[in-house]
Amino acid sequence: MKPKVLKTEAEYEAALQTIETLMDAAPGSPEEEELELFALLVEQYEAEHYPIAPPDPVDAILFRMEQEGLTRKDLIPYLGSASKVSEVLNRKRPLSLTMIRNLHEGLDIPVDILLKESSEQRAPARHDG
Repeated sequence: MKPKVLKTEAEYEAALQTIETLMDAAPGSPEEEELELFALLVEQYEAEHYPIAPPDPVDAILFRMEQEGLTRKDLIPYLGSASKVSEVLNRKRPLSLTMIRNLHEGLDIPVDILLKESSEQRAPARHDG
C-alpha cells in the first residue's frame, strides 16, 4: 500500500496490514521510515474515528489511589477531611480549586482531567412529582 491519508475503514485495515509487514524493519532503513509514516497515519485515523474521552475526575483519583496503594485516609491532606474525601469519591461534592491544586501537585493528576465535571454531576436532577 502506498502511504496516504486514510479516509475509509478499508484503507485503515490495509494500513494496519502494511504496518504488520514492516514491524521487523531494520533501524535506519527506508522500511523503518515507512513504518513510522504508516504508524502516524493510523494514529491520525484512530484519533478521528475512535476518540478516547479523558477519564472522569473521580475515576482518575481512584486510579491513582490504586496505582500508589493509597487509602481514603491518605487523601485527607489533599481534600481536607475524611468527610470531604467520602463526598468527593461518592460524587456528592465537586472538587474545589484548592483540592484540584493539591491533587495535581501531590498526586500528579493532570489539571485538565480534574477540572472536568464528574459524569454524575453533569446529569440533570430528576424531580418526582
